[in-house]
Amino acid sequence: MNTLYAMPDNETFAELLALHTGYRRQQLVLHHFPDGETRVQMAAPDLDGDAVIVCTLDRPDAKVLPLMMAAATVRELGAARVGLVAPYLAYMRQDMRFHPGEAISARIFGGWLGHTFDWLVTVEPHLHRYTTLAEIYPHPAQVVHVAAQLAGWIGVHVTRPLIIGPDSESAQWVSVVAKLLGAPSVVARKERHGDRDVSVFLPEMDQWRDHTPVVLDDIVASGGTLLQTLRCLRGRTSQPPVCVAVHGLFAEGVLEKLLVEGAALIVTSNSVITDTSQIDISKPVAEAMVSLCAAQPTETEGVVRQNMQG
Repeated sequence: MNTLYAMPDNETFAELLALHTGYRRQQLVLHHFPDGETRVQMAAPDLDGDAVIVCTLDRPDAKVLPLMMAAATVRELGAARVGLVAPYLAYMRQDMRFHPGEAISARIFGGWLGHTFDWLVTVEPHLHRYTTLAEIYPHPAQVVHVAAQLAGWIGVHVTRPLIIGPDSESAQWVSVVAKLLGAPSVVARKERHGDRDVSVFLPEMDQWRDHTPVVLDDIVASGGTLLQTLRCLRGRTSQPPVCVAVHGLFAEGVLEKLLVEGAALIVTSNSVITDTSQIDISKPVAEAMVSLCAAQPTETEGVVRQNMQG
């Protein structure tokens, strides 16, 4: 039997995975000492099964060390393999050295995950210069695509949608969502000048003036791209725009700014649980998890286990 563990604040998503799969939930508890150190305590897994740790990795720095200790502990307690379900996977954006001396965080983080986990499931990672996770993570992994879940929500809640991609990176999956809905789509051109400074340029949209703009993005963090897109939409449509994203990271004040700029509604998936999480993506994540748990261990995974145990 495979066992599910939830890192703090991941209990809701882990419970959904348990409902989809029948995997047994087991307890994982963190205790924080006054000096800032953390103690991890876990119930034993079922022997010879996979132990699955659920931990979405928004605001990752405080989560990474306890996650590493949890993975090592459950392996010591008898798990045959240890897998990570990270609906949001951090540190994928820094995928090259943009300035002298910078860490290439995606490679470093992917390598750390490879030393810690036998397999990985994540949702729509922000891969830009990498084609697949295999370029940075050396073990079996499944990337879950959730265009169908986004399209399903839009189809129920938005009348006559016009799907808008705020930049060229969004073009491929914007087209998928639009095709599923039978809706028109346009993609903006973005110029990035800094972490919070972007310019967005929309093409001509007069023929869809009576449609509801649905601005579709993978991640909302600083909100700069969405804010600029909303500004570009002023006066160009008769309906207030809706913002839909997979991962809602939301820097302080971003939700309020989006509403001020005219967003009628801001909706995200439950990859990161927030007040905007209306789109449930747990079923395809559970299917990917089951697939990896059912796969036979590779020779490389055996080496990982030996290194972690010895």
